[in-house]
Amino acid sequence: MAPVIIAIDGPAGSGKSSVSKQAAREKNFGYLDTGAAYRALAWASLNLEGFGLDELDSKDLNREFDYSISIDPDNYWVKVGSKDITEAIREQEVAEFVSQVARIPAVRTFMKSLTHKIVAESGLPGVIVEGRDITTVVAPDAPVRILLTASEAVRLKRRSAELSKSAAASVARQVTERDASDSKVVDFMTPAPGVQLVDTSDLNFNQSVSAVLALIEQGLS
Repeated sequence: MAPVIIAIDGPAGSGKSSVSKQAAREKNFGYLDTGAAYRALAWASLNLEGFGLDELDSKDLNREFDYSISIDPDNYWVKVGSKDITEAIREQEVAEFVSQVARIPAVRTFMKSLTHKIVAESGLPGVIVEGRDITTVVAPDAPVRILLTASEAVRLKRRSAELSKSAAASVARQVTERDASDSKVVDFMTPAPGVQLVDTSDLNFNQSVSAVLALIEQGLS
């Protein structure tokens, strides 16, 4: 049987990455961070010849973008070719550029096919796939579709918890700017029909994981 997709969307700071990873561990599923592919392509646009922003719309990304990612929640890495860019894609320059890459229609079409390819080749019973438009565009027929969210105040607090005051202010600005930019491409704050809403504003980490696992069990039963 083909691996099942558990689709989880949500804004930055909602907890979707950490919650999705833990849920994947407990279900013995894979974990796929789709945002990493957008970041990797943004990194390529900034660092590799032939991947400039004005070239992406006409480029055969399936053939030319040599991307790979681990779906093991305990051994996460991202590569372009043989180069490990796991840390590089989190740098500020990439973070500020990724929304421009994500707006390109050809890129979004490629990302959808890439996600399904990674899941199909996983060899696992299921993969928890998280991002911004997984429940609506990438896997609208997934048996479990969840929008994980939280209030803006809570999301900013989580992102800034371990940072200095100046760094926290920068993160707050980046989160709000990214939300505003990405919302022009996809609505990731309102659950589409059939998508289950999990608001983690008043939930701790374990409670958030339990809420997601309960919906997975319900959807797969």
